[in-house]
Amino acid sequence: MMTALTGSSVDGPLYTDVVNLAHHSPAWLDDTVAVWSAYGLAVFALLMAVGWWQARRDGAGAAMTALAVPLAVVAAFAVTSAVKPLVAEDRPCRSLPFRTLEACPARGDWSFPSNHTAIACAAAVALFFVSRRLGAVASVCALAMAASRVWVGVHYPHDVVAGAALGGLVGYLTMLVVRRRPAGLAERLSGTWLRPFLVS
Repeated sequence: MMTALTGSSVDGPLYTDVVNLAHHSPAWLDDTVAVWSAYGLAVFALLMAVGWWQARRDGAGAAMTALAVPLAVVAAFAVTSAVKPLVAEDRPCRSLPFRTLEACPARGDWSFPSNHTAIACAAAVALFFVSRRLGAVASVCALAMAASRVWVGVHYPHDVVAGAALGGLVGYLTMLVVRRRPAGLAERLSGTWLRPFLVS
C-alpha cells in the first residue's frame, strides 16, 4: 500500500498564512474565489472557442493551430494526472487541521501537482500561439486560478507552482509540434469535410 507524503514541510507555513487570510477576509471575496476555483476553467474553454472562431478568418493554418489548443490542455492534464500517484502527496486539508473554503477531496485524490493550474497554464501558453491578446487574458486568469486553489485550501503553494510549470511546458511543446506540421496540410484538410472547422 502506498504511503501518502505530506508537503507541509515544504511550504506549510505559507499555506497556513493564506488559509488564515481567507478566514479573515470578507464573505463576498471568499465566495468569489471559491466560485472561480470550482468553475473558472470554463472561462478557458470560452477563450479557446473565441480563439478558434477568430482564427478561421485568418486561414486554415491559423484555425488548425487554434484547434490544437484543447489538445495541449488534454496533454497537460494527462501528464499531471500521471505524476500525481507517483508523488502521492496528501492534500494539505487532510494533513493540517484547518477548516477550508472548499470541501477537501477524498483520500487518494493527490495534491501534487495541481491539475486545475496545469490546465489553466497550458491553455494560456497555447493561446499565445493563436493570439497574444487572448494569451495575455488567459495568463491573468491562470494566475488567478493558481492562487484560488491555495486560497480555498486544497493545494499547497508548491503544488500550484509545479502545476503551472508542467502545464506551461506541455502546452508549449504541444504547440511547437503542431506548428511543425507538414506544409500544406491545413489547406488539404480544408478541402475535406473539415472545411467548416478551418475556414469561415
